[in-house]
Amino acid sequence: MPQYLVCNYMPDDFDPSTVTEAMMEEIHALNREMIAAGVRKFACGIAPPANAKTLRAQPDGKVLVTDGPYTETKEHMGGFWILECADIDEALAWAKKGAIACDGRRGARASFLPGSGESNGIVSPAATSEE
Repeated sequence: MPQYLVCNYMPDDFDPSTVTEAMMEEIHALNREMIAAGVRKFACGIAPPANAKTLRAQPDGKVLVTDGPYTETKEHMGGFWILECADIDEALAWAKKGAIACDGRRGARASFLPGSGESNGIVSPAATSEE
């Protein structure tokens, strides 16, 4: 069965103190629902972009490590789920629940597994913000 990356996007000026206990319980409830349904393979939050490092291969074979994310944006990925779903529609249904529970935007992408025969379908984050 294909696996999908469902990302949680947050504004760069996100203030963690605005997360309420009710919101955390909604997220935990969604995680319990995903586990019970057998779709959640992995989930985690990640550190803010200020803690990121970017690695770039150089022509001389060395790797340059710099502070910060590799792109300049107004949003960043704050966490993600890896879900095993029948298709992109099922992944989007879970992503919509995540958008509601986390009060934000989500993106869903099929995982690309070389040799698996699975396509690398991509859905933009805006597509998950409906409903």
